[in-house]
Amino acid sequence: MNKKGPLYALFLSLILLLPGCSSITVLNPKGPAARTISDTIILSILVMLGVLAVVYILYIFVIVKYRAKKSNEGYVPPHEEGNKWLEAIWIAIPIIIVSFLSVVTVKSTSAVENVAADYKNQKPLVIYASSSNWKWHFSYPEEGIETVNYVNIPVHRAVEFRLYSFSSITSFWVPQLAGQKYAMNDMLTTLHLSADTVGSYLGRNSNFSGKGFAHMEFETLVMPQKDYDGWVKDVKETAQPLTEDEFKALLKTDFVGRKTYSSNHLTFSPPPGNHGDHMSHDGMEMDMDNGNMEHKENKKIHPSPAPSSETIFDGKPDTEVQPVDDSTHEGHH
Repeated sequence: MNKKGPLYALFLSLILLLPGCSSITVLNPKGPAARTISDTIILSILVMLGVLAVVYILYIFVIVKYRAKKSNEGYVPPHEEGNKWLEAIWIAIPIIIVSFLSVVTVKSTSAVENVAADYKNQKPLVIYASSSNWKWHFSYPEEGIETVNYVNIPVHRAVEFRLYSFSSITSFWVPQLAGQKYAMNDMLTTLHLSADTVGSYLGRNSNFSGKGFAHMEFETLVMPQKDYDGWVKDVKETAQPLTEDEFKALLKTDFVGRKTYSSNHLTFSPPPGNHGDHMSHDGMEMDMDNGNMEHKENKKIHPSPAPSSETIFDGKPDTEVQPVDDSTHEGHH
């Protein structure tokens, strides 16, 4: 039996299957933040490939040069002491590699956590992205509108997403525009991104959060500034306003399609934290003790599920030492 047959079959399968794979979106960036992440990933892969190449070359060299053969039958290698220079090299090289990747990672993380250098002189477009089971709400405080399960942004414009959740922890991610960041209860996280190419990009929740996780996808449509302004104007003129009752109904509904409103929920359900620059009454109605009262009330629509039954760890610990009955162990000796 030819033992190399399965290896040849595996290699042939990879050759046939890989050309059919579509491009990996995270390695096809359309904005500076995503490009920084993509470059960091590619650099890390190249460094790892370099390490593997050196290891495999040395491995093949050793097994070929020092393989057993008739000319060295009975050969016993002499005892040799360790070489301090070799030991220093194979300790120093991993330290250098890890240090290099650490510096690159810290610099790239700092870059994506802030507005891209090309857009530093712009005032970011602020969008509140809040999640609920199983949908995304996008509130535009400056424009006074809101969308559900889709978001439109202008090209070549700094955008600041402020993320929070009305239910379980979710993760906001548009792979071609930025990295992922968590949206949580009672706190706000900030994600900066910008797009330099007009187009439609898929966004999703990348954190498993229950039965409707697969439905938490949204379209991010990047359009020219003129088209974006026209879209905002059209929404204000044609869409229905978002009332508090409608918003509460949305939170209770598990799955909905795309929706558009000529007002947003920030006026009657402000986000957690101090964001009076976009709220009514300069944010004075907020309770700054771990979020505001309106957000606390609305998040109760999706409470965390209670345990289905009591476990053995829920009871009080038994601190009394019980005597051991040796008769119960006689059958195990």
